[in-house]
Amino acid sequence: MASGEGAETSAAPGAEVDWDAEAATFDDEPDHGLRDPVVRGAWAARLEAWLPRHPGDVLDLGCGTGSLSLLAAERGHRVTGVDRSAAMIGLARAKSAGRDAVFLVGDAVAPPVGERLFDAVLVRHVLWALPDPGRALRHWRGLLRPGGRLVLVEGVWGTTSPVGIPADRLTALLAPLAGDVRVERLSDDARLWGKAVDDERYAVVAVP
Repeated sequence: MASGEGAETSAAPGAEVDWDAEAATFDDEPDHGLRDPVVRGAWAARLEAWLPRHPGDVLDLGCGTGSLSLLAAERGHRVTGVDRSAAMIGLARAKSAGRDAVFLVGDAVAPPVGERLFDAVLVRHVLWALPDPGRALRHWRGLLRPGGRLVLVEGVWGTTSPVGIPADRLTALLAPLAGDVRVERLSDDARLWGKAVDDERYAVVAVP
């Protein structure tokens, strides 16, 4: 399993992966490239439910090739995507050309953006790979405007040597940071992944 939509800090479990080298084939995974209209439609519907109802400013951290950024921009949101892989960012810029989207090379843990600028911080399959997820969550909360939300898509992958972050651990980390925390199970929706899965996959929407 990739360490998210892009590369992360050097201390992360997936840090040995050369994400620049992986960029050319990254979108071959159904839930990365969203090339299948069924998979794309499933993610679009989820984002519509998770992101603010009205157009706002969305920060997509570890955005990779920008598939979710594009879906958010298509729904009228102003998107800023951040990823440490320059190759991923290049593909994201091409994918969202003509949309209200800006892509920056930078670390998802401490993105090169200002505080209290965003209505939503969207992070998919990144938090599990960080050495200190609690620290990252505290920093990301500071990037939100009043009334903003964290949208975190995570899971636990594999059976022999599982990797990931269980939902109960993530909700415990969020407890002192957010008054409203909602968990949505995603494992039973094969449309999101392009196949049936039996591991733990979920999303958390947290409003400080």
